[in-house]
Amino acid sequence: MTLSQRISEVERRLEEACARSGRLRSEIELIAVTKYVGVPETQAVLRQGLVHMGENRWQDAAAKWNAISGSKWDESRENAPAGQAVWHFIGSLQTNKVKEVIGKFTYIHSLDRLSLAQAIQRRAEQLEIKVPCFIQVNVSGEESKHGLRSEELISFAKQLADFPHIEPVGLMTMAPLDGDAEQSRPFFRGLRELRDELNRTAVLRQQVKGLSMGMSGDFEVAVEEGATWLRLGSVLVGHS
Repeated sequence: MTLSQRISEVERRLEEACARSGRLRSEIELIAVTKYVGVPETQAVLRQGLVHMGENRWQDAAAKWNAISGSKWDESRENAPAGQAVWHFIGSLQTNKVKEVIGKFTYIHSLDRLSLAQAIQRRAEQLEIKVPCFIQVNVSGEESKHGLRSEELISFAKQLADFPHIEPVGLMTMAPLDGDAEQSRPFFRGLRELRDELNRTAVLRQQVKGLSMGMSGDFEVAVEEGATWLRLGSVLVGHS
């Protein structure tokens, strides 16, 4: 399938999932996960009108960020993009990489520990910006996954009051990759329930609605359970 065909197919499946769950398509944003493709493929995604780009590691993202956002594109070019990319850091962020990432990536989807919050705060304060962050929760409890334990969420969120340059915008999780999309449902539902509980406690400066959950193999189930951000790689972007 071509890129255009993949996008159309994802949109069809997304519309059907919205219809099943009584949701509006406008409630959901797509993040094109470009970590497995190069600069030309990422530029092609942007020209298709998908502006949200997701990357896991700065080492892999650097060339793409520099080509697309590091210098001004000539809008008069025949192949100029439809819009400016919005970058999402969706992988585990090491504290020693914060200086390279903050200021280039608009959203961080993997805030999961106090030391990382401190590093983001310091860098954001230097740049005089506020960084929208998703708190990553390991709902499945798998030892191989990053994220807070579910029971740690409220106490961690309370500590974020001390970081004015961090703006919590929602929660993020990864379901087990076992090949069965339906098996992901309880974990997505669990994240939604945690978000609702977090909002009820009012420990954050404002209510949050973001749910970053759902990937290529289970995004329809994620939509049915309330996802607001989908992180789609192979099903949307393909592989290089």
